Amino acid sequence: MIKAKNLIKILEKNKINFFTGVPDSILKSLSSYLEKYSIKKHVIASNEGAAISIGIGYNLSTNKIPCIYLQNSGLSNAINPLISIASKDVYSIPLFLIIGWRGSPKKPDEPQHKAKGKITLNLLKLLKIDYCILRKENDLKKLKKLITKSKKNKSITAWLVEKDTLEPLKKREKNINRYILRSYFIEKFLNLIPNKCKIISTTGYTSRELMELRKKFNFNKGKDFYMVGGMGHSSSVGIGYALNSKKKVFCLDGDGSILMHLGALRTVGYLKNNNFKHIILNNNSHESVGGQLTNAAGIDFKKFSDSIGYRNYYKIDRPKSIKKVIKKFINSKGPSLLEVKIKTGSLKNLSRPENLLRIKEKFMVNWWAVYLLQ
Repeated sequence: MIKAKNLIKILEKNKINFFTGVPDSILKSLSSYLEKYSIKKHVIASNEGAAISIGIGYNLSTNKIPCIYLQNSGLSNAINPLISIASKDVYSIPLFLIIGWRGSPKKPDEPQHKAKGKITLNLLKLLKIDYCILRKENDLKKLKKLITKSKKNKSITAWLVEKDTLEPLKKREKNINRYILRSYFIEKFLNLIPNKCKIISTTGYTSRELMELRKKFNFNKGKDFYMVGGMGHSSSVGIGYALNSKKKVFCLDGDGSILMHLGALRTVGYLKNNNFKHIILNNNSHESVGGQLTNAAGIDFKKFSDSIGYRNYYKIDRPKSIKKVIKKFINSKGPSLLEVKIKTGSLKNLSRPENLLRIKEKFMVNWWAVYLLQ
């Protein structure tokens, strides 16, 4: 396996000294190593399009090539600035991308990653991005050639990194604070919500723990839709469903997720849907991809939600208030926002959602009845 430290040293020898991106499970040791760098040298972006744009701005101010890291699923977010600003047909801005290749043909993976993995190479070719695949230590020799090509041609080049190529991330120290665990909140929440409500849950540990706790305690109230992909879009899926349903709709979101597409919350506030309830599980961390910090710690979500049209705001930051606040939140007129301050840490041996078409079918049961009753 390749040490992230060695990869970064080679990049710096080739005069790449600025890094920005979105944390990814394959690249977690890389982004975690970069955490010790100052914001002059490393910026964790809210989404991949923003990371590309930050890199473009860096090049415009320094005439140097930035390194931008992301998962291949995030290429979809990055396409707009890659094509309409950085491409050779527009401003011809040199960028060097490090892409975690989930769903590569040689590695087993989940359905959502397989779907993106099998089109990744064709997508890079379509975007006219020259690339190499990093699989072993010897492949590092190709790095200089790729960077030189980017400098000479003022073009975008990329390095694809497969699963288990970089060294594993060393375990972080446990987060010890007065906040509750995500699983503790979800368990209490499932025990209090009414029958026949719907839950749309964000990517990562949130959906996996929701699914696990449903099974463990036989919580059969309503059906869930797990956002196995599309990080940052759970609130939009939730409000889209709520607009056409009379049921209570709960969106289980995360701080990293909402920061990706913060404008979606204004849409929720503007629509003033009575039955939409939004929960932010806030640990100020990209926990499932290495625990790197998000920028959520400095946000006053009460002031923010008030300013964009949410009717109510609630907060849980200690165990003793949990039952009372959840009940108020459930019975409130939406759109309502509940911020739950949690600490990092997840249930062990979590399974992943499988048979996704069946999950969708269960979630959509009796959808036709809504229209017959209107």
